[in-house]
Amino acid sequence: MKQPVRRLQGDTAIMKRTTATNSDDMSDTNRTPKRKGRRLANRVTMTDIAKAAGCSQAAVSFVLNNTPGTRLSQQTRDRVLEAARELGYVAPVFSTPPGLASSSKLDGVIGFAVDQLATSPEAVVAIEGARQASWNAGNVLLVAQTMNDPVMEPRAIKALTGSGISALIYMTIFTREVEMPEYFYALNIPVILLNCYTTDYAFPAVVPSEIAGGQTSTKHLIAHGHHRIATITGEPWMQAAQDRLTGYRRALATADIPFDPELVVEGDWSASAGYSATMKLLALPEPPTAIFCQNDRTAIGCYEALKEAGLRIPEDMSVVGYDDEEISRHLVPPLTTSVLPHMAMGQWAIEHLDTQMSPREHRYQVTKLECSLVKRSSVAAPASSQKVAEARAAGTAGRKK
Repeated sequence: MKQPVRRLQGDTAIMKRTTATNSDDMSDTNRTPKRKGRRLANRVTMTDIAKAAGCSQAAVSFVLNNTPGTRLSQQTRDRVLEAARELGYVAPVFSTPPGLASSSKLDGVIGFAVDQLATSPEAVVAIEGARQASWNAGNVLLVAQTMNDPVMEPRAIKALTGSGISALIYMTIFTREVEMPEYFYALNIPVILLNCYTTDYAFPAVVPSEIAGGQTSTKHLIAHGHHRIATITGEPWMQAAQDRLTGYRRALATADIPFDPELVVEGDWSASAGYSATMKLLALPEPPTAIFCQNDRTAIGCYEALKEAGLRIPEDMSVVGYDDEEISRHLVPPLTTSVLPHMAMGQWAIEHLDTQMSPREHRYQVTKLECSLVKRSSVAAPASSQKVAEARAAGTAGRKK
């Protein structure tokens, strides 16, 4: 017998979001989706505290939960506590289901199926967000990796549903449109899609607001006075790469900056691609003064190429990344980048399990969560393209010696 999902009590974490209607082809809007029941209340999250304290979300969790056995310095603990106080953090209430202390029965079990887990930090972050929100209500998360295998995925879903889960979250690593098999439509439990969506909008879905993210990154460079802005994309077949490029072009158009295809170099999300693409951009007769790398690993290669060419960041070239991977804050200088909201997406999925799921013919809006910009030290006012070319030439001459 399936156990009911215990609903969250009290406030839930704030998440800035935009939504896409069923007919707008996933374009960014500023509408907030209507939903029945509880309204989301403003509250500071551990992610906010981590940014303010300059440490990981895990460190914040250890400090605020007073986790025993962790070897965090007193300085880190003090920074976290001070940031929490300044931001007005209020700890969530962890309610204990009746009888849990004396019984092994769970109040609610939620299934989480993801196509790739072992090689994907994004999946781990999303699962952690769902885990936190689940535990707030006394629910437990069961996770299965499916690898999109046509034989094993149905068996994994059957194993989850057969264990008595009260709801199912289905996640893909790459943001994309999916065709859900018929057996998903036959499930008599809530189903939430995370980082993917269907064309029939039969399931509530949440994805990153990639177009807005690309636009914000480019606008940040424009606001510093840059007009000759290059971008190194990801693989063009991926929706994230397409959307970030769309955001880049929108920001240029809004600022009346002509689009120059020479300044767009295709990459594959790797550091080596970032290195070679940056060298290609520096070889242009009029090189850019800023480079928008569409992920942080690309930015690592970009940094190496610029330093090899004798260019300083950000004095000679500004660089912006994307994803806010852990290494981005340790680069020299620390990289300005955008946060992929997988933690918030996992929390959103849990918080929307009370969405009415029947009948399946209902069409649900796709919710987009903001990829907020993290401003660090890799952006400054532009040097002239001539100065960039001269610095590049000097760097090349120095290496030949």
